Formats: sequence, C-alpha cells, structure tokens
Amino acid sequence: MAHDYEHRQFMIFNINETTTVTTDEFGNSYTGTTSQLDNINFNEILETSKHTVRKSVDGLKSFVKWNGNTIPTSINNLIDKLGPYTYSEIDVILQTSEWTVNEEI
Repeated sequence: MAHDYEHRQFMIFNINETTTVTTDEFGNSYTGTTSQLDNINFNEILETSKHTVRKSVDGLKSFVKWNGNTIPTSINNLIDKLGPYTYSEIDVILQTSEWTVNEEI
C-alpha cells in the first residue's frame, strides 16, 4: 500500500534529559527531570504528548513529524536536532539499528 506523505516532514533530536535536585526552605529535597520534550508544543505537530513519541533504542533520541514545509516554532527552537527529513528519508533511518532492535527468533 502506497502512502502519500509528500508534505510530511520529520525532525530527529537528542532528548537531553536532565535531572535536578532542589531543596526547599524546610530541608525537603525534590527531584525533577526535564528534557527537550518538555519544550515541544504538541499542538504544532502530529504526536500528542511526550509520552507518545518514538525513541531510539538507547532512549537518547526521538523524532517528531508535521505536515507542511514550515518547521513548527517549538521544533525549530530545539537544540541538537537533525533534519528536516522526508518520509522516504526517515523510513531508511528508522530501519537502522539505532532505531530498531533486530531480535533473532
């Protein structure tokens, strides 16, 4: 079955997850984790949340997709990004061992 993704674009980026520990005035410590996924406006792209994006096998990279030639602002503002890619380009990339585990049965 042929797909018509001529106007779909994809961007790969490093997630850059960071964990911080803060202490309040009472001595209680709180740990928080942030990443580039927190900087994405999911109304601009086709994924629905940071919990629904596909990640690389090692969990360090992800990618998002959108329709049109204009890169969404929140995606353009990401650091450590590669792309944009077309559907045929991302299809080849996602078949590599960085994105797909080839398990023997």
